Amino acid sequence: MSDESEDSPPVVRSQDRAASGVPAAGWALGDRFSWDEIHQRLLASADEEIDSTLSELFFSGFTAGFAIVLTFIGYTVGTATFPNNRFLAAVLYPIGFMYIILGRYELYTETTLPPVKLVLTRLASLPLLLRMWSVVLLANVIGAAFGAFILANTHVLTPAEMEVGAEFLQHGLELGWWDLFFKALFAGWLVAGVVWLHTAVQDTISRVVITYLVFFTIPVLGLYHVVSSGAEALFVMFLKTPSPGVLTLIYEFWLPILLGNTTGGVVLVALASYAQAERRRYPEIRVLSTREMLFSLKGGRPFETPRPGIQLPENGGGPEEESDTSR
Repeated sequence: MSDESEDSPPVVRSQDRAASGVPAAGWALGDRFSWDEIHQRLLASADEEIDSTLSELFFSGFTAGFAIVLTFIGYTVGTATFPNNRFLAAVLYPIGFMYIILGRYELYTETTLPPVKLVLTRLASLPLLLRMWSVVLLANVIGAAFGAFILANTHVLTPAEMEVGAEFLQHGLELGWWDLFFKALFAGWLVAGVVWLHTAVQDTISRVVITYLVFFTIPVLGLYHVVSSGAEALFVMFLKTPSPGVLTLIYEFWLPILLGNTTGGVVLVALASYAQAERRRYPEIRVLSTREMLFSLKGGRPFETPRPGIQLPENGGGPEEESDTSR
């Protein structure tokens, strides 16, 4: 007969956790994580990425930027084929994002949620966050420029499709600065939500469906993503036709999209859950001082160090889980 009462709460044992120390399965429900469990998984993933070397961040970001050209191709071909049907025109738009996100490459809009949560929980410094953002964004743009240059100077797209691709930029410029900003804000919110939902689910099929539906929503609603829109602007620049000046493209098109995506990802998702994150800091592992938060590059942990864990009460039916530095 088991020594444990049927009414006693479940005990979180070391074998119930992944190698990073985060829950391997839900505590309240076997197939569903609580908010705190999702938060721990997000932090564990983020602090491994934020401590990556500059070369790792750059080449991962470059690959993501180059892959976004698949989205540009898919959306251009779809729009040229179904010019009067938004839904059918956007069918292939998510393809580049699926390649990037499921392949775990670094995309700027994905980094607006996890690293910010590290800073909010004082597990990483602000300069380290800004370093990651800068490297990933630069690499994304360079990768997108490489792909856009190829498309503009080859016959991958037909002349009709190239004309449609150039019209994307013109439509964005006609919207105006603030319209672009708010459209990008909602896109940033959607993308940051994808990161959170990917952490919450436990199977690849769910991740595929979530990624496809969210990124399909962006063109259908006429929203803007900073990297894919950057590819559109760069494509027009590389075409041998008259185009707006570089400063016009940056200030009137790309900048409001960049700020909108960042605001949507940081403010509406990361900061909106600040109150919950504030109550779930992990001082038993490391909490940066204010000076370290503002002026250091501290953050990220070696793989073998302990991760945040749920501390169960001593009278909760089982012992508190001890940290295991061998994982």
